Amino acid sequence: MISPLAHVHPDAKFGSNVTVEPFAYIAGDVTIGDDCWIGPGAVIYDGARIGKNCKIHSAAVIAGLPQDLKFRGEYTTVEIGDNNTIRECATINRGTAAKGKTVVGNNNLIMAYVHIGHDCQVGNNVVLVNRVSLGGEVEVGDWAIIGGHSAIHQFCRIGTHSMLSGGSLVNKDVPPFVKGAHYPVSFVGANFIGLRRRGFTSEQVGHIQEMFRILFQMGYGYGKACDLIEAEIPRSEERDTIIGFIRSSKGGVIKPFNPTKEGDEVE
Repeated sequence: MISPLAHVHPDAKFGSNVTVEPFAYIAGDVTIGDDCWIGPGAVIYDGARIGKNCKIHSAAVIAGLPQDLKFRGEYTTVEIGDNNTIRECATINRGTAAKGKTVVGNNNLIMAYVHIGHDCQVGNNVVLVNRVSLGGEVEVGDWAIIGGHSAIHQFCRIGTHSMLSGGSLVNKDVPPFVKGAHYPVSFVGANFIGLRRRGFTSEQVGHIQEMFRILFQMGYGYGKACDLIEAEIPRSEERDTIIGFIRSSKGGVIKPFNPTKEGDEVE
């Protein structure tokens, strides 16, 4: 059902059973899949590609122009998968010439006032809590949870199954399976609760814990630590994921928490 009070361009393409509430705006170069709900006052600009069963709430803006001074009006898109909930006032910007598109996967919860900048890549089953801001070209892996009011610097990567506390300021890559907190955001442990909820076995969690001991607690540089992990830890998908992430980092990886650093109390 499309409300007669909504502004819908005649060239916009809809699947079956799409609902568009009053005062929503939908431009012409837009595709919306089956069973989607577009809330009152939502804005969907040219270049939006939205999958099935998505809910886009009031005042959310999809496919807005990139906030990048290098953008020259090139044709780019936002590609959003299936079963996503995008809450009030969230903004997801189009890509630029850098990658050509901003991508959000499937089954994500994007809460109120979240900003996803140009050319970001957000995986599946991700939770971005209220007012999270992703700078341009940020990558967020599957099952990551980023606490409210966190800011992720452009080009940073957030690894799969990681969890960041509210108010995190991130300017380095966060490896997979990590729990991060403090300022600047630091390694404070493995995301044990999240991993167990998602079916990781005790053996898998133990191997991850041992890898993190080598990486973050023994004082080695990350290159040597990765060499030791390959030599001492049996090969597994988790091992390859962690080592591959660290060795492919371009901007550096977060450090372990140092409680003696100025501004933090020693317990």
